[in-house]
Amino acid sequence: MVSKAKAYSLLFLFISVFFTESVFQLATDGSLSITGLSISFLFSFSIALVIFTLASLFNGRINFVIFNGFLILTGVLFSSQLIYFKFFKTFYSLYSTGNVLQVAEFWRDIIDLGLGQSAWIALFYSPAVFLFVYGKKLMAFHKLKGRVLTVLGCSFIIAYASALSLIYINGQDTNSPYELYFKQGGMIQSVDQLGLLTAMRLDLQRLVLNYPSGVAVKVPGELPAQEEGEGEGSKEGELQVLDIDFQRLIAEEEDEQIKQMHRYFHNVPPSRKNEFTGKFEGYNLVLITAEGFSPYAVHKEVTPTLYKMVNEGYKFTNFYNPLWEVSTSDGEYVATTGLLPMNGVWSFYKSGSNLMPFAMGNQLKKRGYKTVAYHNHTYSYYRRDISHPNMGYSYKGIGNGLQVEEIWPASDLEMMQKTVPEYIQTQPFHAYYMTVSGHMQYNFSGNNQANKNRHYVEHLPFSDQAKAYLATQVELDRALDYLLSRLKEEGIAEQTLIVLSADHYPYGLEKKAIDELAGGPVERNFELYKSPLIMYTERMEPMTVDKPSSSLDIIPTLSNLMGLEFDSRLMIGRDILSDSDPLVIFSNKSFITDKGRFNSETNIFTPVPGAEVSEGYVKRISAEITNKFSVSANILELDYYNKIIPD
Repeated sequence: MVSKAKAYSLLFLFISVFFTESVFQLATDGSLSITGLSISFLFSFSIALVIFTLASLFNGRINFVIFNGFLILTGVLFSSQLIYFKFFKTFYSLYSTGNVLQVAEFWRDIIDLGLGQSAWIALFYSPAVFLFVYGKKLMAFHKLKGRVLTVLGCSFIIAYASALSLIYINGQDTNSPYELYFKQGGMIQSVDQLGLLTAMRLDLQRLVLNYPSGVAVKVPGELPAQEEGEGEGSKEGELQVLDIDFQRLIAEEEDEQIKQMHRYFHNVPPSRKNEFTGKFEGYNLVLITAEGFSPYAVHKEVTPTLYKMVNEGYKFTNFYNPLWEVSTSDGEYVATTGLLPMNGVWSFYKSGSNLMPFAMGNQLKKRGYKTVAYHNHTYSYYRRDISHPNMGYSYKGIGNGLQVEEIWPASDLEMMQKTVPEYIQTQPFHAYYMTVSGHMQYNFSGNNQANKNRHYVEHLPFSDQAKAYLATQVELDRALDYLLSRLKEEGIAEQTLIVLSADHYPYGLEKKAIDELAGGPVERNFELYKSPLIMYTERMEPMTVDKPSSSLDIIPTLSNLMGLEFDSRLMIGRDILSDSDPLVIFSNKSFITDKGRFNSETNIFTPVPGAEVSEGYVKRISAEITNKFSVSANILELDYYNKIIPD
């Protein structure tokens, strides 16, 4: 028999786990999902049974140590995930913990955030404190054996089976508990629907067992044939494909996963050459991923160069920069590869050992361009020392050749001043920049760029945080002004294409500051990620592009504009200026097309007024997006390009 005091210890453990999971949901999401709460309830009981049974194999002190050790570890996990979420707006995977020293570079900000979340953190540790103070008075920690252990085992099976049954009952739609539990799901959705401990347990399983990313389960329809006579007399209308014999590859391939990839790409409809093909062929190219850039950084008075480049170049009015789930470098990865990031790993770092033929550095290097890349932060952060040379660049950051003042954040202007002379007289050239001046935290006490440029924004009717953000973007504006002036001095401003996009929205801003800068409430699922895309040369004819697009589309669009040979089927993004159907994909598998937008959180599709939407449209697009995530992960995991494209 189990004594009342021993039963209390099991009940306490269960309540502690479920309490901590529920508090965590409130601390991160601000609400509780009924489905997620129900599943978390059953998994919490399952976890409590496992720990209780393990502890009950031992007597006294060891039993108590296992109990308390588990609760302390739980406090550490929940506290660290909360701080990470508040800092990066995602949860860390166990893969990321192997690179924890890189995150530690932000230790001052982490301490500030921790202090700001101290009330929540105290709640996470409260079960361990209660157990330590009152546990031995109210509960028993003696050894159990025989029939009781059998009952506990059966109870675990019932609780676990009940949780799985609830997962099945809730269907298999996008971001359903079923998809998140049995397939490769994102951490944010998994935590919301399954609970943090279950999400981390699944992450551990997939990491240890090298869980496959999955193959495309559906293959697109037949490849569209080019109509007879189409494009005669010009290249316009030709398919944007390389000479890849997929039928032969399919016939010769023995690995079923790779064979399915061949089938998938063989049937992806390619884009066609168009009036913009080669428009900037032979031009110099400066490609910039700008830290925390957003529409709120574009101010006619305060950031006049950004304002000019947004409004006097190709103006993309329906462009988005989604925030991805594993690391903030995923935004840079998407913008420079045309691929979706893979769950559970740093995709950019993983790509460093793969063939990446469509990266601009590799494409233009083959054309005889001088190709260089710069980052005004630690050169190895997110292992850019591995990924960027692999994209075809001679790469410099702080610590391997870039000599800039080591303050936080460093100056984009100083980076331009030190690096532009290294390539501007060697043409054609392609320079890639990852900036850092726009990085959080947005304040005037710890952010050097905000403090440096404070006088530019002091008069604005905004809060200090909003002003500080805009002040950091002044440094980017001044860097671009310097770049343009040097190009003009060399007489090549009209032969240099500048392309700039953000890595992500400025998530370091509180929502009220974003609303303040935007002049009204910003919708969270779509509009929060809306951003300018700059494509600019001096004296170019401005053009407005209303087509829905995202950072995923930059590389295929640039490849076409620069007149490069590429295969439009092999990138997940699409040439914005082609007649390809638009598709903006978000990390939670919401989407925007020319027919409307689907919010996966609410499961609501809002059509564009007057659009004809066929039955099953949302389900079809959602299935296509699931395929794209799987295919993109397989490109990375299998080094797929290396199997079909000669280097």
